[in-house]
Amino acid sequence: MRTSISKQTISSELAHALIAAAEREGAAIGLPIAVTIVDEAGVLKAFSRMDGAALIAVTASRKKALTAVGFGIPTGESWHNFIKDDPILLHGAQHLDDFILLGGGSPIVVDGAVIGAIGVSGGHYHQDERCVAAALALLAAPAA
Repeated sequence: MRTSISKQTISSELAHALIAAAEREGAAIGLPIAVTIVDEAGVLKAFSRMDGAALIAVTASRKKALTAVGFGIPTGESWHNFIKDDPILLHGAQHLDDFILLGGGSPIVVDGAVIGAIGVSGGHYHQDERCVAAALALLAAPAA
């Protein structure tokens, strides 16, 4: 019988670097954002709310991160396409605690493993997704 497992998880260093990259993109487009990073189990790893970010962005960014890590797919169009033709799932999912359909959440995947998730909120979901993409681009960048 197996008594333990090994798992990959996001480091604090990477979590803070992702937040910094998302906030740089938010600043570049004039959008104050809230950014939540959770680990692979959905536990808060890091959070930041830029000056001027809407209060509701705090909760929305958290829900986006939890939805993304909980199901392993980005929020927004990926989720919409998954549930749009299934009325029971479409209406039922909306009643799950900490679930949100809005774009701006994505799993953080390294070497094929979901090690956490990022959620960004502060503007239109397309703007939030742009900030997420800027953060996740760090994972594709060569190490310095």
